[in-house]
Amino acid sequence: MNFVEELKWRGMIHDMMPGTEEQLQKEMTTAYVGIDPTADSLHIGHLVSVMMLKHLQVSGHRPIVLVGGATGMIGDPSGKSDERNLLDETTLRHNQECLKNQLSKFLDFTSGADNQAIMVNNYDWMKEFSFLGFIRDIGKNLTVNYMMAKDSVKKRISGEGNSGLSFTEFTYQLVQGTDFYHLYNEFNCKLQMGGSDQWGNITTGTELIRRMAKEGEEAKAYAMTCPLITKADGGKFGKTESGNIWLDPKRTSPYKFYQFWLNTSDADAEKYIKIFTLLSKQEVEDLVKLHAEAPHARALQKRLAEEVTVMIHGKEAYEASVEASQILFGKATMDALKKIDEETFLSVFEGVPTFNISIAELEEGIDVLELLAVKTQIFPSKGEARKTIKGGGVSLNKEKITAQDLSVTKDSLLNGKYLLFQKGKKNYFVVIAE
Repeated sequence: MNFVEELKWRGMIHDMMPGTEEQLQKEMTTAYVGIDPTADSLHIGHLVSVMMLKHLQVSGHRPIVLVGGATGMIGDPSGKSDERNLLDETTLRHNQECLKNQLSKFLDFTSGADNQAIMVNNYDWMKEFSFLGFIRDIGKNLTVNYMMAKDSVKKRISGEGNSGLSFTEFTYQLVQGTDFYHLYNEFNCKLQMGGSDQWGNITTGTELIRRMAKEGEEAKAYAMTCPLITKADGGKFGKTESGNIWLDPKRTSPYKFYQFWLNTSDADAEKYIKIFTLLSKQEVEDLVKLHAEAPHARALQKRLAEEVTVMIHGKEAYEASVEASQILFGKATMDALKKIDEETFLSVFEGVPTFNISIAELEEGIDVLELLAVKTQIFPSKGEARKTIKGGGVSLNKEKITAQDLSVTKDSLLNGKYLLFQKGKKNYFVVIAE
C-alpha cells in the first residue's frame, strides 16, 4: 500500500515537505507522532494522528508514539491562548500506560516484526539536560529570528488572547525539535507527523536535525501534517455539551460514543468515514452512493458508528449500543431493558422527566394509579391514568399495563433502582426508587 496515496484519497494530508513521498517509497521509514499525556485516556480528537500511524504501519513502515512527558510539563502555544496545567511524574507514567493500552487497539507493539510500534516518553531524555547544557547544545543552533517567524509564536506575541507568551512556551519548539533530533539519532526516525497547527514545531525539528548533523553527514528529515478536523456547521469536532468524547468507557459510555457517530450530519459522515475507518476506497464509494439513493436510511452514519465503535469498544459493546438505541423508538423489549447497564440506561433517558419515591414503598407494592397520579405527576389525576391504561396507552418497562389494579413492586425495578413508564408512543418518565 502506498502510504501517501492512501492518505490523499482519505483527505488526511494538509502539508508535506518536499521529498517525503520519495523517502517513504524508497525504504521502510520510521515516523512519529507526539501525544499529550495530560489525561489517562485519548479522546476522538487524537484519532486522526493515531489513524495516520495505523495506515503507516499497515503500509510497512515503523510508527513511534511519543508521549510528551516533558512537553506536557511545559505547554504548547500552538492554537492555544493559555498555558497548560503542569503534571507530576507519577501522573505522567500512569497516563502513559493507559494510553499505550488504548493505542494497542490500533498499533502492533508486540509481534517482533521489523515495523513493530514503539512508545517513548520525551521526559526520559529531556530530564538529563541542565538549563546551561540545553541552551549550549540545542539553543545555539537556531536563531531567535527563526523561532519568532513561526505563526504560533507570532499570534501569541501580537496579543491574541491577553496572556502573551511566556519564555517557557517560547522554547517549546526547541524542546519538540530536540525530540525529533533524539529519535532521528536513536531510531533513524526521519518523519514527524501531526495536526496542521504543529507545522511550525515539526519543521523546527527538521531544521535542527540539518544544523546539528555531523560534518559530511547528509541529514534529511521530513514533515507531514493532517488537516484539523472541523464539522460542516463550523462547530468544533469531538466536543459535545458535556465535553470531550473519550475512548475510555468510564469517561464516555460506549452508547454515548456510538450515538456521537450516528448523529453526524451527511456531509460530516462522508468525510469521517474516510478518516476514522479502514474501509477501502471502493467500500466508501459504494456507501456514499447507497446513502445518496436513500439519505433517510442513514447508511453512512450507521456504518461509520459501527466501524469506529467496534474498533474502540468491541463487537459486544457495539451490539448493546444498537439495542439500547432501539429503546427510544419503541422496538425494544423488557428483556433488552434489563440487559443494559445503569450508565447506558441513564444515557438513553437523559433529559426525560424523573420522579423519586422511597424503595420501602415498593416492599408491599404500590397501586399503579396511586404511583402514576399521586406519588408522581406522570398523570394529573387517577381518572386520566385509568382512562389511558384502558385505551392501552401506558407501559411499564416496555410492557403494556392491562390491569388498572396492578401492584408495582421491587420486582419491576431495572438495575435495582428504576421504573420506566411510557405514555403514548413518545413520552417517557423515569421513577427512581431509593
